[in-house]
Amino acid sequence: MSLGGHFLELRRRLFIAALAILLASVAGWFLSDYVLDALRAPVLAIAGSDRRASLNFSNITGAFDLKLQITITVGVVIACPVWLYQIWAFIVPALMRKEKMYALGFTLTAIPLFLIGCAGGYYVLPHIVEVMTSFAAKQDSSIIDAKTYYNFVLKLVLAVGVAFVLPVFLVLLNFIGLLSAAAIIKSWRIAIICICVFSALVTPSADVVSMLILAVPMAFLYLVACGIAWLHDRRAAKRLALSDAELDAELAGE
Repeated sequence: MSLGGHFLELRRRLFIAALAILLASVAGWFLSDYVLDALRAPVLAIAGSDRRASLNFSNITGAFDLKLQITITVGVVIACPVWLYQIWAFIVPALMRKEKMYALGFTLTAIPLFLIGCAGGYYVLPHIVEVMTSFAAKQDSSIIDAKTYYNFVLKLVLAVGVAFVLPVFLVLLNFIGLLSAAAIIKSWRIAIICICVFSALVTPSADVVSMLILAVPMAFLYLVACGIAWLHDRRAAKRLALSDAELDAELAGE
Protein backbone atom coordinates (compact mmCIF):
# COMPACT_ATOMS: atom_id res chain seq x y z
CA MET A 1 0.00 0.00 0.00
CA SER A 2 1.30 3.48 -0.90
CA LEU A 3 1.67 6.30 1.62
CA GLY A 4 -1.50 7.90 0.31
CA GLY A 5 -3.30 4.58 0.69
CA HIS A 6 -2.18 4.38 4.32
CA PHE A 7 -3.59 7.84 4.98
CA LEU A 8 -6.90 6.92 3.34
CA GLU A 9 -7.07 3.75 5.42
CA LEU A 10 -6.25 5.71 8.58
CA ARG A 11 -8.96 8.26 7.78
CA ARG A 12 -11.50 5.48 7.25
CA ARG A 13 -10.58 3.81 10.55
CA LEU A 14 -10.74 7.11 12.44
CA PHE A 15 -14.13 7.91 10.92
CA ILE A 16 -15.58 4.55 12.02
CA ALA A 17 -14.12 4.97 15.51
CA ALA A 18 -15.45 8.54 15.82
CA LEU A 19 -18.90 7.46 14.59
CA ALA A 20 -19.00 4.64 17.13
CA ILE A 21 -18.06 7.03 19.95
CA LEU A 22 -20.71 9.50 18.78
CA LEU A 23 -23.45 6.84 18.77
CA ALA A 24 -22.31 5.47 22.12
CA SER A 25 -22.36 8.99 23.54
CA VAL A 26 -26.11 9.08 22.89
CA ALA A 27 -26.45 6.28 25.43
CA GLY A 28 -23.90 8.08 27.58
CA TRP A 29 -26.18 11.12 27.73
CA PHE A 30 -28.93 9.07 29.38
CA LEU A 31 -26.45 7.30 31.66
CA SER A 32 -24.63 10.46 32.73
CA ASP A 33 -27.01 11.18 35.63
CA TYR A 34 -26.45 7.70 37.06
CA VAL A 35 -22.67 8.12 36.70
CA LEU A 36 -22.78 11.48 38.45
CA ASP A 37 -24.87 9.98 41.26
CA ALA A 38 -22.24 7.27 41.73
CA LEU A 39 -19.45 9.86 41.79
CA ARG A 40 -21.43 12.10 44.15
CA ALA A 41 -21.96 9.29 46.68
CA PRO A 42 -18.69 9.85 48.63
CA VAL A 43 -19.51 13.54 49.00
CA LEU A 44 -23.06 12.78 50.17
CA ALA A 45 -21.62 10.34 52.71
CA ILE A 46 -19.59 13.18 54.20
CA ALA A 47 -22.62 15.49 54.17
CA GLY A 48 -24.52 12.85 56.10
CA SER A 49 -21.99 12.96 58.92
CA ASP A 50 -21.14 15.86 61.21
CA ARG A 51 -19.48 17.84 58.38
CA ARG A 52 -21.01 19.84 55.55
CA ALA A 53 -20.02 19.02 51.98
CA SER A 54 -21.56 19.45 48.55
CA LEU A 55 -20.70 19.68 44.87
CA ASN A 56 -20.80 23.17 43.45
CA PHE A 57 -21.23 24.53 39.91
CA SER A 58 -19.36 27.81 39.72
CA ASN A 59 -21.01 29.12 36.53
CA ILE A 60 -24.28 28.93 34.61
CA THR A 61 -23.10 26.33 32.10
CA GLY A 62 -21.19 24.27 34.67
CA ALA A 63 -23.85 21.56 35.04
CA PHE A 64 -24.26 21.20 31.27
CA ASP A 65 -20.49 21.13 30.69
CA LEU A 66 -20.04 18.38 33.28
CA LYS A 67 -22.94 16.36 31.86
CA LEU A 68 -21.40 16.65 28.39
CA GLN A 69 -17.99 15.62 29.70
CA ILE A 70 -19.43 12.56 31.41
CA THR A 71 -21.43 11.75 28.26
CA ILE A 72 -18.30 11.70 26.10
CA THR A 73 -16.36 9.67 28.66
CA VAL A 74 -19.12 7.06 28.88
CA GLY A 75 -19.33 7.02 25.08
CA VAL A 76 -15.61 6.33 24.77
CA VAL A 77 -15.90 3.48 27.29
CA ILE A 78 -18.95 1.90 25.64
CA ALA A 79 -17.42 2.17 22.16
CA CYS A 80 -14.00 0.85 23.21
CA PRO A 81 -14.45 -2.53 21.44
CA VAL A 82 -15.03 -0.70 18.15
CA TRP A 83 -12.21 1.85 18.29
CA LEU A 84 -9.78 -0.69 19.75
CA TYR A 85 -10.57 -3.00 16.85
CA GLN A 86 -10.02 -0.16 14.38
CA ILE A 87 -6.59 0.50 15.87
CA TRP A 88 -5.86 -3.22 15.76
CA ALA A 89 -7.06 -3.57 12.15
CA PHE A 90 -4.89 -0.64 11.03
CA ILE A 91 -1.73 -1.97 12.72
CA VAL A 92 -2.12 -5.71 11.99
CA PRO A 93 -1.18 -5.64 8.27
CA ALA A 94 2.23 -4.22 9.22
CA LEU A 95 2.93 -7.00 11.73
CA MET A 96 4.32 -10.47 11.18
CA ARG A 97 2.37 -13.52 12.37
CA LYS A 98 4.34 -13.87 15.62
CA GLU A 99 4.01 -10.16 16.39
CA LYS A 100 0.25 -10.36 15.74
CA MET A 101 -0.09 -13.10 18.33
CA TYR A 102 1.84 -11.05 20.89
CA ALA A 103 -0.24 -7.94 20.21
CA LEU A 104 -3.50 -9.90 20.40
CA GLY A 105 -2.47 -11.54 23.67
CA PHE A 106 -1.49 -8.15 25.07
CA THR A 107 -4.85 -6.62 24.10
CA LEU A 108 -6.94 -9.48 25.50
CA THR A 109 -4.98 -9.36 28.77
CA ALA A 110 -4.62 -5.61 29.17
CA ILE A 111 -8.31 -4.69 28.81
CA PRO A 112 -9.60 -6.85 31.73
CA LEU A 113 -6.69 -5.77 33.93
CA PHE A 114 -7.35 -2.12 33.10
CA LEU A 115 -11.03 -2.47 34.00
CA ILE A 116 -10.13 -4.26 37.26
CA GLY A 117 -7.70 -1.47 38.09
CA CYS A 118 -10.34 1.18 37.37
CA ALA A 119 -12.74 -0.68 39.69
CA GLY A 120 -10.04 -0.69 42.38
CA GLY A 121 -9.54 3.06 41.95
CA TYR A 122 -13.27 3.67 42.34
CA TYR A 123 -13.34 1.43 45.41
CA VAL A 124 -10.75 3.52 47.27
CA LEU A 125 -12.31 6.83 46.14
CA PRO A 126 -14.60 7.24 49.20
CA HIS A 127 -11.63 6.78 51.54
CA ILE A 128 -9.65 9.45 49.72
CA VAL A 129 -12.54 11.92 49.71
CA GLU A 130 -13.18 11.31 53.40
CA VAL A 131 -9.54 11.83 54.39
CA MET A 132 -8.94 14.87 52.18
CA THR A 133 -12.08 16.67 53.35
CA SER A 134 -11.38 15.82 56.99
CA PHE A 135 -8.70 18.53 57.06
CA ALA A 136 -11.47 21.12 56.96
CA ALA A 137 -12.71 22.20 60.39
CA LYS A 138 -16.15 20.96 61.43
CA GLN A 139 -17.56 24.49 61.43
CA ASP A 140 -16.47 24.93 57.79
CA SER A 141 -18.20 23.66 54.65
CA SER A 142 -16.45 21.68 51.91
CA ILE A 143 -17.92 23.21 48.77
CA ILE A 144 -16.27 21.17 46.01
CA ASP A 145 -16.19 22.37 42.43
CA ALA A 146 -18.02 19.67 40.46
CA LYS A 147 -15.80 19.77 37.37
CA THR A 148 -12.59 19.73 39.42
CA TYR A 149 -13.95 16.81 41.42
CA TYR A 150 -14.83 14.88 38.28
CA ASN A 151 -11.37 15.46 36.79
CA PHE A 152 -9.81 14.27 40.05
CA VAL A 153 -11.89 11.08 40.05
CA LEU A 154 -11.16 10.43 36.37
CA LYS A 155 -7.40 10.84 36.85
CA LEU A 156 -7.45 8.61 39.94
CA VAL A 157 -9.38 5.81 38.24
CA LEU A 158 -7.26 5.98 35.07
CA ALA A 159 -4.00 6.06 37.05
CA VAL A 160 -4.87 2.89 38.96
CA GLY A 161 -6.14 1.23 35.78
CA VAL A 162 -2.89 1.97 33.93
CA ALA A 163 -0.85 0.76 36.93
CA PHE A 164 -2.54 -2.65 36.68
CA VAL A 165 -1.57 -2.89 33.00
CA LEU A 166 2.14 -2.09 33.46
CA PRO A 167 3.15 -5.73 34.22
CA VAL A 168 1.66 -6.71 30.85
CA PHE A 169 3.95 -4.14 29.20
CA LEU A 170 6.92 -5.83 30.89
CA VAL A 171 5.90 -9.19 29.46
CA LEU A 172 5.39 -7.69 26.00
CA LEU A 173 8.84 -6.06 26.08
CA ASN A 174 10.30 -9.39 27.12
CA PHE A 175 8.55 -11.30 24.33
CA ILE A 176 9.81 -8.93 21.65
CA GLY A 177 13.34 -9.15 23.03
CA LEU A 178 13.79 -5.65 24.47
CA LEU A 179 13.85 -6.67 28.14
CA SER A 180 15.24 -9.86 29.65
CA ALA A 181 13.66 -11.76 32.50
CA ALA A 182 16.87 -11.36 34.50
CA ALA A 183 16.55 -7.57 34.29
CA ILE A 184 12.91 -7.70 35.41
CA ILE A 185 13.61 -10.02 38.33
CA LYS A 186 16.73 -8.09 39.36
CA SER A 187 14.64 -4.93 39.82
CA TRP A 188 12.08 -6.55 42.13
CA ARG A 189 13.05 -4.43 45.15
CA ILE A 190 12.62 -1.19 43.20
CA ALA A 191 9.33 -2.46 41.78
CA ILE A 192 7.90 -3.36 45.20
CA ILE A 193 8.96 0.01 46.64
CA CYS A 194 7.36 1.85 43.70
CA ILE A 195 4.16 -0.18 44.12
CA CYS A 196 3.98 0.63 47.84
CA VAL A 197 4.69 4.33 47.28
CA PHE A 198 2.09 4.53 44.51
CA SER A 199 -0.51 2.75 46.65
CA ALA A 200 0.26 5.03 49.60
CA LEU A 201 -0.11 8.16 47.45
CA VAL A 202 -3.33 6.99 45.82
CA THR A 203 -4.86 5.91 49.15
CA PRO A 204 -3.95 8.61 51.71
CA SER A 205 -5.89 6.86 54.41
CA ALA A 206 -5.03 5.69 57.89
CA ASP A 207 -6.73 2.43 56.96
CA VAL A 208 -3.94 0.22 55.59
CA VAL A 209 -6.53 -2.15 54.12
CA SER A 210 -7.21 0.29 51.27
CA MET A 211 -3.50 0.45 50.51
CA LEU A 212 -3.17 -3.34 50.56
CA ILE A 213 -6.17 -3.71 48.25
CA LEU A 214 -4.12 -1.96 45.56
CA ALA A 215 -0.58 -2.98 46.51
CA VAL A 216 -1.11 -6.74 46.84
CA PRO A 217 -2.70 -7.31 43.39
CA MET A 218 -0.10 -5.06 41.74
CA ALA A 219 2.75 -6.94 43.43
CA PHE A 220 1.16 -10.25 42.47
CA LEU A 221 0.84 -9.15 38.83
CA TYR A 222 4.50 -8.09 38.86
CA LEU A 223 5.54 -11.52 40.17
CA VAL A 224 3.39 -13.20 37.51
CA ALA A 225 5.11 -11.05 34.86
CA CYS A 226 8.51 -12.16 36.25
CA GLY A 227 7.45 -15.81 36.05
CA ILE A 228 6.12 -15.55 32.49
CA ALA A 229 9.24 -13.70 31.32
CA TRP A 230 11.49 -16.31 32.99
CA LEU A 231 9.65 -19.18 31.32
CA HIS A 232 9.81 -17.41 27.95
CA ASP A 233 13.56 -16.76 28.22
CA ARG A 234 14.13 -20.36 29.34
CA ARG A 235 12.25 -21.75 26.33
CA ALA A 236 14.08 -19.33 24.03
CA ALA A 237 17.44 -20.44 25.44
CA LYS A 238 16.52 -24.12 24.90
CA ARG A 239 15.47 -23.44 21.31
CA LEU A 240 18.71 -21.56 20.69
CA ALA A 241 20.78 -24.36 22.19
CA LEU A 242 18.92 -26.94 20.09
CA SER A 243 19.46 -24.90 16.94
CA ASP A 244 23.16 -24.56 17.71
CA ALA A 245 23.41 -28.31 18.31
CA GLU A 246 21.70 -29.08 14.99
CA LEU A 247 23.97 -26.61 13.20
CA ASP A 248 27.07 -28.18 14.74
CA ALA A 249 25.82 -31.63 13.71
CA GLU A 250 25.30 -30.47 10.15
CA LEU A 251 28.76 -28.91 10.01
CA ALA A 252 30.30 -32.08 11.47
CA GLY A 253 28.49 -34.20 8.86
CA GLU A 254 29.86 -32.09 6.06
